Amino acid sequence: MAEFQKPPPLEIKCTSVDCENDLHCFKQLKKMTPDQRGKCRACGADLVDWERLHRRDSTDAEHTFAALQRELIRHHFFHRPVDERAMRHAQRKGRLLLKEAAWDRLRKYLAPAQPPRDGRQTPLEGNAVYYAQHATATCCRTCLEYWHDIPKGSPLTPQELEYCAALIDLFLDERLPYLANEPIKVPRRHRVLSPNAEAAQP
Repeated sequence: MAEFQKPPPLEIKCTSVDCENDLHCFKQLKKMTPDQRGKCRACGADLVDWERLHRRDSTDAEHTFAALQRELIRHHFFHRPVDERAMRHAQRKGRLLLKEAAWDRLRKYLAPAQPPRDGRQTPLEGNAVYYAQHATATCCRTCLEYWHDIPKGSPLTPQELEYCAALIDLFLDERLPYLANEPIKVPRRHRVLSPNAEAAQP
């Protein structure tokens, strides 16, 4: 039987940058002047067409996805292999139920005017929807505000919610092209025990 080992912890934060490799952070700082806003907080690179992005046109997703990948944290989740736990979860759900679950998650954790634990409500692994949210900046209200111009402090409108869900749907289709529409049976995984734990077994 295949053994399961938990992946190493993520060594990247929302504010991480790798400007030398053209991967930035566009999250605003309070001390930024108006002409600095929208540029990389570390090097000042001005790479995003914010006016076009803020139209929130899901038919322009190719441009939106390219812009998002200018930011290091987004680029990471666009390209990081989906962890085993998340993949198994997706297979058990199937594409249709996974997308339905994404809608439910958005309604609960993103749509309220003041979501619980805002900024920390989306884990970094264990569910393909989490990858989609971090990649598309639909993970918290701060990211939603500066990337998609959806302000904090008021519930998402049906149109805003639908836009967020459309981005997640497109991401899942792109990253999991072979996921079946319907659930499939996935055998249980077996965790690898530490040597001490194995020695303690009767």
